[in-house]
Amino acid sequence: MYDPVNVEQQEIKLTIKITVMSTKGGVGKTTQTANLGGMLADLGMRVLLIDADVQPTLSSYYEIKQQAEYGLSALITGPQIEGIISTTFIDNLDIIVSDDPEGALQNWILHTPDGRVRLKHLLTKFDEQYDFILIDTQGAVGPLQDAAVLAADMLLSPIPPEILSAREFTRGTLGMLERLQPMTYLGAPVGPLYGLIYRMDRTIDAQRIARELRRESAPSRGQIRILDTVIPSTVAYREAATSRMPVHRWERRRTGPSSSAYETMQALVNELFPHLGDVE
Repeated sequence: MYDPVNVEQQEIKLTIKITVMSTKGGVGKTTQTANLGGMLADLGMRVLLIDADVQPTLSSYYEIKQQAEYGLSALITGPQIEGIISTTFIDNLDIIVSDDPEGALQNWILHTPDGRVRLKHLLTKFDEQYDFILIDTQGAVGPLQDAAVLAADMLLSPIPPEILSAREFTRGTLGMLERLQPMTYLGAPVGPLYGLIYRMDRTIDAQRIARELRRESAPSRGQIRILDTVIPSTVAYREAATSRMPVHRWERRRTGPSSSAYETMQALVNELFPHLGDVE
């Protein structure tokens, strides 16, 4: 199993593929995908974003510099390699947009024998072109989310520290991963899952839920890990999204008890990808 957190002990792949996922909507998947991709791009990494959500929020998160003729549907069903990558105005950051407003891709994957593992094999075509591929997903269980999960080397799940999100992480997200475990025999093992406490406030209830999530993940022996890095509940993340800008550019410094967005994203990259060296 590929584990970027223990990458020193393993051969580094040409491209690290991360799927940002949850079976609950509204937890911050798109914002986190965009901000992590933007941070990696500014560090000089070649980054490809993939919008695998029927609601194409990531597709319009950053301003598009050159719009490709095709998008994700053409890649999966074609497979169409030429003419599917759009470029953004952020250097080193490209995107394959969502182009399936009617949700037809879900049925195509469901009724195609290799549908759920197809994306995993297709993405190897980009191994020499990109250092990281980040996949955003919808907040509901379905064939497209399955395909995105199985395509990844690692999974990142934002978890707001409130009781409904914590329960859905325990019930829905972990249940989905257990359901997909047999796909290992088709050459698509489920990667390790990293939970990211997201929109953390300073209330006693939020702190209690965060501690409980960490306690419950401990027996998984590394298959599930709650990261030390925490995304605070600050307006910078909303303001940066409104301005279509990576949050680390929007807020480099901050006064007060919470870390700045730059410091937070720096810590997240250092924790997830120690093979890059300490990011400053």
